[in-house]
Amino acid sequence: MEKEKLLIVEDDEDLRTQMKWALAQDYNIIMAEDRNSALDAVKAENPAVVTLDLGLPPVPTGVEEGFLALAEILNENHQTKVIIITGRGEKEHALRAIGQGAYDFLFKPVDLDELKIILGRTFYLFRLERENQGYQRRLDSDSLEGMLGTCAGMQTVFSDIRKVATTDESVLIIGHSGTGKELVARAIHKLSMRSDKPFVVINCGAIPENLLESEMFGHEKGSFTGAHMQRKGRLELAEGGTLFLDEIGELPMPLQVKLLRFLQEHAVDRIGGRKEITVDARVLAATNRDLKTAMENGNFREDLYFRLGIITIALPPLRERGGDIMLLSKAFLERYVEENGKNIKGFTESAISAIIDYAWPGNVRELENRIKRAVIMAEGKRITPKDLEIEVASKYDKMSLKNARDKLEREMIIKTLDRNKGNVSKASEDLCISRPSLYALMEKLNITYN
Repeated sequence: MEKEKLLIVEDDEDLRTQMKWALAQDYNIIMAEDRNSALDAVKAENPAVVTLDLGLPPVPTGVEEGFLALAEILNENHQTKVIIITGRGEKEHALRAIGQGAYDFLFKPVDLDELKIILGRTFYLFRLERENQGYQRRLDSDSLEGMLGTCAGMQTVFSDIRKVATTDESVLIIGHSGTGKELVARAIHKLSMRSDKPFVVINCGAIPENLLESEMFGHEKGSFTGAHMQRKGRLELAEGGTLFLDEIGELPMPLQVKLLRFLQEHAVDRIGGRKEITVDARVLAATNRDLKTAMENGNFREDLYFRLGIITIALPPLRERGGDIMLLSKAFLERYVEENGKNIKGFTESAISAIIDYAWPGNVRELENRIKRAVIMAEGKRITPKDLEIEVASKYDKMSLKNARDKLEREMIIKTLDRNKGNVSKASEDLCISRPSLYALMEKLNITYN
């Protein structure tokens, strides 16, 4: 059985060698001595677990190189488990690293027996997560039409899909354009007892009104000019299966009456026909319109609304789905990188910020389309905001000159103090100002450092 890969990032050659010999029997050891070589090793070897010393060259007495390495490793592969190696007097750095995505930490001097226990637990968790993700991908792909989501809103949607799939009641799916309403309808159909029967779609807003009735209910030969042959409507074609009425809010009033009759009696009249035709089809409908307002305006029948909306599933807009935005972004990136045979490793930090900050008015459909285009057009190995065609706004936009200056000064002072572990003398040297000037700025900007 092939050994699992462990990357040791440590600038102390003696410690690096000691760890290698102690662990080589159990793991395939890869070693790196600084941030650049660590990132190269992650890209080339894709290790499951990394041990990372925070104090790396060119500033081995500081921690910022270690934190940069942590961010780059997790950006390259967020599934990698990183164990931080740090001094006992630097517990706050270890906790900060945990907050930024590290899995665990270990104090120097390294106890090899303790390290072996931590590594065993970490590799076990990595394997479990990988297996679970495989099961989840199959579950999502097989039953929920590839929909992904971990936020509370989407977990409610998934739960509702599974509940309503076992019934034959009509379902009204509501949500903004691009949120995935048709995917919900397909998932309900696929999980239902009708899954081996047709799933038929009508977009009520895309078919001219004079043709929509014929599309839905069918017509007899000679029933109107151009009706050269008998034609079954979409409702009949959905026999035994599911009819999905997208943009139901665009359905003309006369057809709302006919649809209501079908929902009540499960029978259709073809245009020009003289007999009722019994049809067994479940109706799912979707809209991005406010049907209650449409009812108040007389544009949608109240009785049809309540007949269709016995069960309602509401899809949240992408901007309200929190971490799902990056979950979906990475899933779309993987899909289109594979489809297009591109050598793209991920997103730049600025692209991640842009994706998170963008309002996504077109929701999941817009996100997917932007990433698909970015993969095709990108020239580098990482997707940038330019590839996504997202304009990155400055964090100083709409701020006064004074507020922007104060914000920048505050950020630089805090970062410099962090780098120098709170040593004001060293921080003032790095900032090229006197100690009294730095103290004055800290007091002015309400900066306390313990």
